[in-house]
Order: sequence, then structure tokens, then C-alpha cells
Amino acid sequence: MKLGIVGLPNIGKTTIFNALTSAGVDIVNSPFSTRNPNIGVVNVPDKRLDELEKMYKPKKKTFAKIEFYDIAGLAKGASKGEGLGNKFLSSIREAQAIIHVVRCFDDDNVIHLEGSVDPTRDVENLNLELIFSDLEILERRMERTLKLVHSGDKNAKTERDLQVTIKSHLESGKPIRNLEVTDEEKKIVDSYSLITSKPIIYVANISEEALIEGEEDDYVKALKEYAEEEQSQVVVISGKIEEEISQLSMDEKMEILSEYGLSEPGLNKLITASYDLLGLISFLTSGKDEVRAWTITKGTKAQQAAGKIHSDIERGFIRAEVIPYDKLMEVKSESIAKEKGYYRLEGKEYVVQDGDIIHFRFNV
Repeated sequence: MKLGIVGLPNIGKTTIFNALTSAGVDIVNSPFSTRNPNIGVVNVPDKRLDELEKMYKPKKKTFAKIEFYDIAGLAKGASKGEGLGNKFLSSIREAQAIIHVVRCFDDDNVIHLEGSVDPTRDVENLNLELIFSDLEILERRMERTLKLVHSGDKNAKTERDLQVTIKSHLESGKPIRNLEVTDEEKKIVDSYSLITSKPIIYVANISEEALIEGEEDDYVKALKEYAEEEQSQVVVISGKIEEEISQLSMDEKMEILSEYGLSEPGLNKLITASYDLLGLISFLTSGKDEVRAWTITKGTKAQQAAGKIHSDIERGFIRAEVIPYDKLMEVKSESIAKEKGYYRLEGKEYVVQDGDIIHFRFNV
């Protein structure tokens, strides 16, 4: 699963990417310094694995992972190829979701293309370019659909009506992710691969001073108001601080976080929110060899979840022995948990829940 980190030039995208991935990508104080996407694989923080590690003392601990793409900065006219527009749009179409970094700090030493910091304006400028790009794609689809309508295709008439609704929504300046559609209509919308249909998280990139003060300034408030209107989430972090502490040992990191009054890095919240944005959950496996989180989409059934471990387990699936993480942690002993009846045997139709610890029984 890939998440594209996007934003206008010089707003801290690459700084945040470096903090996430420890990639060490050079930061250049000039527009379009990121030309080709930087790619990083990131562990999804999961304290449940830490607790299972204490209990089982395994040889190995393996976190779930997601990919982040640091994509070239976008500027006005990108939908018409300005700046690195075509490269930006091509890269973002490959992502399943969008992390939109928004500059919420003043710094005379960091260039801003518009000459001033204005989160709402910046978000609207970028979103407008994405809307223009989607309209161009949609209009081409509408031309093809209209030909089918004229040929007498009944299904094409229904799709054409939906396309007219989508076009009107985009022309009003709204992203497709906010358009209410039925499940059947959503399948059609998804087939168009429109950028503004992708789920999004806004990241308010604040200054160190704002982090120390601990109160939301006008920049963050404005961004949250905008995001609330389109029912999107905002994660507030200081990219500069996050990059600095990402290079420290765990003890040093916790000491610095404590000084800022934080219990965990802001990036942990971003990673967790990103994982949830993609509709992902984790089931767990545990033992002396390894404790591990396995990534599945919400609603995955037990037999398909087994296939995440190995196709043979899915093919020869018999039963899933399941215990919720919280139930195991209540007694911190497999034997006591079994005595209390906390383990259940589930069939292939069982819908796996986040935090289920599962042992699959199979025969091939």
C-alpha cells in the first residue's frame, strides 16, 4: 500500500519523509527540488507487539509496513504541465491515498512561491490543480460514454448520468471523495482513477516554537476548519523536530519528547492514521520464533487472512484458533487463557478483527 506525500514546493515534504523513513534525502531550499519520487518503507507502530515480545521472548519481532512516496512539489498550472506538473500527477495516481503536507510556519529563510504563508489558500491551490486534472480525464470518458448512449446501450445512459453529477461536483471546486454515491456507483467512480477520489490526511507542518507553546495558532485552526468541511483528518507535527529526533536512540528520543510534553513522536500518529486511512488492520501471530503483525483490509475473512502467511495455509484451511489481544494480556499466559475459555475456534467465514491473535489449523 502506497501513500503519496504531496504539497506545494518548500513546505517540508521531504523533511517529513526523511523523519518517517530515515532516508537522508538532501533538502534543497528551492522549488521542485524533488524531481523523482523518493520511496521509503515504514514500520507501523504497534505497542501490542512490544508486549507480546516481553511475554514470548521471540527470536524476531516483525511490524506491519506501509510505503510512503515523497512526490515532486506542485504549483499552479500543474494540470497543464507547468513546473513538474505532469510528473507530479503521474506519481500521485500510483498512490492509494494522499498525505497533503501544508506549511503552517513562518521562516524568512525558506522560500514560499506565493510570498506568504496561508494554509487555506495553499490547500485550495493544490486541490484545484487536482480537480482540473480529474475534469480532463472525466471529459474524455464522457465522450466515449456518449457514443455508447447513442448506440442504444442502456447501461451507458446510467453511467452518463453519474458522470454529469461528478462533473458538476468537480466544477463546484469539491473533490470526488466528498461525493455521496451508492456502492455500485462507487465501483464506476473507482474505475476512473480520479485523484480527488483518493482518501486524504492533511499534515500541519508547524514550527518548533509552535510545538513548544503547545497551542494551535491561526494557521492550524484555518487548516482544521478547511479539513472539517470535507470530513478529512489533520495531523499536527513539526517536521524539523521529528527529523532531528528520528536520528536519536530510544532513550534520547523519549527525553526530548518529554521536554516538549509529548508521549510519542507525532509521526507515529501520522503512520497510524495513514494505516487506518487505507482501511487496513493487523492480525497477530505469536510464539517463540516470532511475534508478527500481518496487514489485511477491514472485512477480510479468516481463510483469506491465512493466505497472507502462506497460500498453502489458505488452501488447506481447517480452522482458526483466535484470541483477542486484550484477552491474552489480561492473564499473560496461553494456558490460563485456554482454561478461562478465551480461545475460540472460528471457520473460514469468520471476519478477522484488529488485534486478533490467530493460529491457523490447516492440512495440505
